[in-house]
Amino acid sequence: MVGRQVVYAPCKINLHLGIHAQTDERGYHYVDSVMAPVGLFDEVTVDDAPFFAVRHEPALEVPPEKTTVWKAATMLAEELHTKLNLRIDIKTRIPEKAGLGGSSADAGAALRALCARWGVDVNDPRVVDVARRVGADVAFFLNPEPSLYLGAGDMLTETFPALPLPAVIVKPAGDGVSARAAYEEFDRDPSEPVSYGDMCRALREGSVEGVREHIFNNLAPAAKALQPGCAEAESWLEAQPETRGALVSGSGSCAFALCDGLGAARAVAERAGGEQGWWSFATLTVGKPEEVC
Repeated sequence: MVGRQVVYAPCKINLHLGIHAQTDERGYHYVDSVMAPVGLFDEVTVDDAPFFAVRHEPALEVPPEKTTVWKAATMLAEELHTKLNLRIDIKTRIPEKAGLGGSSADAGAALRALCARWGVDVNDPRVVDVARRVGADVAFFLNPEPSLYLGAGDMLTETFPALPLPAVIVKPAGDGVSARAAYEEFDRDPSEPVSYGDMCRALREGSVEGVREHIFNNLAPAAKALQPGCAEAESWLEAQPETRGALVSGSGSCAFALCDGLGAARAVAERAGGEQGWWSFATLTVGKPEEVC
């Protein structure tokens, strides 16, 4: 018997998301992604069991065998020639189809827990390869800290110093936007992204104003076309006196805004829930892996 591992899975916001029209040999778009983890967590628990099982609370609409956690665990076990005599339980708080990386966060946290269980470094090339095969954002969640990922958004290129940024996240009403649908919509009218250089420079220098000035997402128009609520949420956030820059996160449907302080973010989140009826959350970006592991 090995015992229990508990790992917390933060979600993420894209401070810069640049989608290119060109694709790689796998058919994946080239992506420039500057991500920061934020303090909204799922809880992933791995425990001894006679046979492998995955359980989400609340339950997902898809069967366990179709989840990213199942895929990540079975692929890593196969890569390491290890038996899956365990159960993985996920308590979810991160909304689905929200552009926050919830399923990727859970898969990354499960891989971290399994690495701890099996005595494997999370940076082991075999682990990183599994993460990249499960999904583009999963590699980020192996070491969730402010980072630049290139390639298909799955190749770590640079990490940045901690820069806690107060943020408010809102999710408008609706079913959300799947990443696949957003990319298909993007392909109907692709655009070239601006450079990620200014955002990276601001993070290196610890410039809050620079980060606020250079947030970018050229996948946002596709998300807004698929769910007009994304545009409404972004516009509403931009109009609030406490916010300092608003943007659709990832492929949507959430939008986030940066604020001067956590109190300001909480005030905006309260209005979003009370006046608009939206799911909302006030939080901080998280700067170090040990703060979430």
